[in-house]
Amino acid sequence: MLRNSADRIPVILILLLTLVDFILYFTVDNLWLFGAYFLATLIPKGCICAWNHHHQHTRTFKETPWNRLLEISYALHTGVTTNLWLLHHVLGHHHNYLDQDLDQSRWKRADGTEMGMWEYTLIVAGTAYYRGYLVGKAHPKHYRTHVIYTIAVIALVTALLLYRPLAALMIFVLPMITGLLITAWATYEHHAGLDEPEDHFLASYNNINPIFNVMTGNLGYHTAHHYRQGTHWSELPSLHQKIQDKIPAQMYKTSFWEHLNRPFFHRLLGLSS
Repeated sequence: MLRNSADRIPVILILLLTLVDFILYFTVDNLWLFGAYFLATLIPKGCICAWNHHHQHTRTFKETPWNRLLEISYALHTGVTTNLWLLHHVLGHHHNYLDQDLDQSRWKRADGTEMGMWEYTLIVAGTAYYRGYLVGKAHPKHYRTHVIYTIAVIALVTALLLYRPLAALMIFVLPMITGLLITAWATYEHHAGLDEPEDHFLASYNNINPIFNVMTGNLGYHTAHHYRQGTHWSELPSLHQKIQDKIPAQMYKTSFWEHLNRPFFHRLLGLSS
């Protein structure tokens, strides 16, 4: 059923979190508990944005119906519905990221200056569905599927809001909005400031922190990801090793994940022997 066995654990964890969401939705009616749950799951659901991204590049299941069901789960966590990132990111950004006039995740303003992180986040998140629509004009089949499942998700969330408004708002609507913002925010550091029109090895920052890459499915190996965007997330470290001699030292970045780079967390995530 799975196209790659490496997806088993991430999919199980993500679907279990969806199940917890629905259990709380039907059984809890306390604003403070909802708020605590929202904060407790902010980082895990933020990381789900990366797995949704991977799914858009390489479908998780062999059968389409299972992929569609998984995409509904992803949408409820991230605010990104079926095929949106296929259009916006895979068919858009990956083809155009060296050209800031065309890039769907462009970090340059119209006057050529670099956006700040929050400006970029709000613009990319706020225009995500519109830019997906623009790319969709050239890919009507993919866009039609996107529209159908976006309507399905809107109908589902609307029903949840009508039945239990507070629970739906805190467990689904706010995380979906936050997830879309986190998705945009996380992409800023991948390319911002790298005005490189030709060389792919000078156009992406990399983060090789092991904890970051466990949580995001090796998204830190970003040059490798752009070098061969169809590569499954589990194979990105080996691809990175093959091309790392072509990646300049300045193409590596650290992040707040370094604060978690401690033996305790390595043991917890199975990163140490």
